[in-house]
Amino acid sequence: MTFVLKTFGSLQLVDRSGNPVAFPEKGLLLLAYLFTADQGSADRSTLARFLWGEADKGVALSTLRKVISRINARQTELGVNLLSLQANLVSLNRDSLSSDLLQPGQAEDGEPLVRLEHVVKLMNQPFLGPVNCHSREFQRWLAERESCHVEILGNTLRAASGLARSRKETELLRRAAVILFRTEPKDPDTLQMLIPIFQAEDEVEHLRDHFEKRQNSILRGIAVLDGANGGDDSSSRPAPATAKGQEAALSLEAERIRLEIPRLVLLPPKSQSIRPEAGFLAASLVEDITIGFCAFNSLQVIAPYSAVQIGHQTETQKAFFERQRVNYILDTRISNAGDEVTLFAQLIFFDQNQIVWAERFSLDHMELLKDRRAVARQIALSVSSEIERHEALREDLNPVAYHRYLVGRRHLARLTLPNLRRARKEMKAALSVSPDFAPALSSMARTYSKEWLLTARGDIELLKTAETSSRQAIEKRSDFADGYREFGVAKLLQGAFDDSAEAMEVAENLAPHYADVIADYADTLVHCSLPAMALRKIERAIELNPLAPDTYFWTAAGANYALGEFESSLDYIGQMADPSLADRLSAASCAMLGRHDKARVFVRRFREANPDFDVDKWLSAVPSKEQWHKDLYREGLKKAGF
Repeated sequence: MTFVLKTFGSLQLVDRSGNPVAFPEKGLLLLAYLFTADQGSADRSTLARFLWGEADKGVALSTLRKVISRINARQTELGVNLLSLQANLVSLNRDSLSSDLLQPGQAEDGEPLVRLEHVVKLMNQPFLGPVNCHSREFQRWLAERESCHVEILGNTLRAASGLARSRKETELLRRAAVILFRTEPKDPDTLQMLIPIFQAEDEVEHLRDHFEKRQNSILRGIAVLDGANGGDDSSSRPAPATAKGQEAALSLEAERIRLEIPRLVLLPPKSQSIRPEAGFLAASLVEDITIGFCAFNSLQVIAPYSAVQIGHQTETQKAFFERQRVNYILDTRISNAGDEVTLFAQLIFFDQNQIVWAERFSLDHMELLKDRRAVARQIALSVSSEIERHEALREDLNPVAYHRYLVGRRHLARLTLPNLRRARKEMKAALSVSPDFAPALSSMARTYSKEWLLTARGDIELLKTAETSSRQAIEKRSDFADGYREFGVAKLLQGAFDDSAEAMEVAENLAPHYADVIADYADTLVHCSLPAMALRKIERAIELNPLAPDTYFWTAAGANYALGEFESSLDYIGQMADPSLADRLSAASCAMLGRHDKARVFVRRFREANPDFDVDKWLSAVPSKEQWHKDLYREGLKKAGF
């Protein structure tokens, strides 16, 4: 081979000595694309759509001709033929060019550890690096490539996982496992493979014992059922397996059950108290505990919004718990014990309808902080020894500050200007007695950023104040996800896309099961013009918060629109409790699908509430990193009739 196309780290052409060779960037993108195309060929129209989208087909084809002309001139200078043109077909000459592109089936018969070292070296670098291409076809191809890379890494790691004999080889497995876990942290097969690689068996010993007891109970139940069927009806049962086969099957089932991450839902408290404020504070307390648990990889927690929704639907709770694979339920109720109001909590093992722990706590506000720790710690010990490491808030936190914070949090549940200002007042009161209380600082930041959105006046000082408060929260507690989340929101609204995405990534790493953080991260990625990544994030958030608020589905609809998946965009909007909130996006999606009559219905409904709406003025205020993203939205809105 004369030349090599490098795609990891940065996109470049190098000679046989590894020296970079100048080549048009669009030409390099075409080379990479054709390496993955059938027969290494594609027609001009396909390549034009890949590089520039479908905004103007004539202009795209004309530009492609110029690019091919420059490529041919450069090939003549280099004395090589990397791309050839026959009629309408552009083809790759594989005899003159090789590539580091990872593709399925490539060298699968090679030594697994050597292959793994090669894959890890490549995937430790960004794929393509910064390239100037933002078409939907390119984004779709890029997402397919990244998915392919993950699959190749997983298969290669699986093949090599039992072969390490030295410390260097063990470290290679761990580096590969870290990369794989970052890309698919929720995949159960990945988690199962990583436990022996990281020698984490001791860390899940509590789970091992618990699920082995569960498996024994299941087997006893099967034996009872067999006995109830008479034990001799051979015509209605399959032939018995060999003892060895039975042992292997049971071993696999036990392993699956043992390694599955438990799911916990904390239901909102039922109130039997004559003091209404008790229910108000208890609901805040339970929600706060829920969010605290979201930081643990050893436990998946159903998000508070879904828990509240299902808490009021007693008829459908059982079906919901089964569908969402809930293992543990924290059931709470408020009652009076003389003059004292108490919260009774019991932890139920749903699989066997077994109460594994119960306790009663005082709701006197001076005891709330202590009770939060006690509840969190008791649940942790009952579910997994891993969660024991959960750290409560600062030991010296003033309980009055925590009480005011809980009151303020309830005002943030419904975003109106009066509620935002009530919440801000409570957070200021909390901070006046405990200035280092990070949750109050981050909540204060949220009141300012949400006020900026609601007033739509462009007051930059609100965003600067939000940024300052969130930065202070991070300084007080560097492991606090909400601080980074609110910092990311403030930066996004100021147009600092990269800073916002970086903060959101840190927030997600700190709280990998906190659905609201992941949803806000997804929204940031949409505005960063990275819709494929955004869609993966918001789908994860919806999985953790299956009765999700409308903002989740709205974000998913926006990501699909940017990917050109207009039908999927409408499907997500249809799942919103109030789909009229997304009338603009519905109109644009219908228009792009050619459903102009339906689009005009949405336009008319939106105009009734917003008669002065101006497309260009609105788009100028919406933060979007890439111009193609705004142009695509403008195209749909204009076609719809705005």
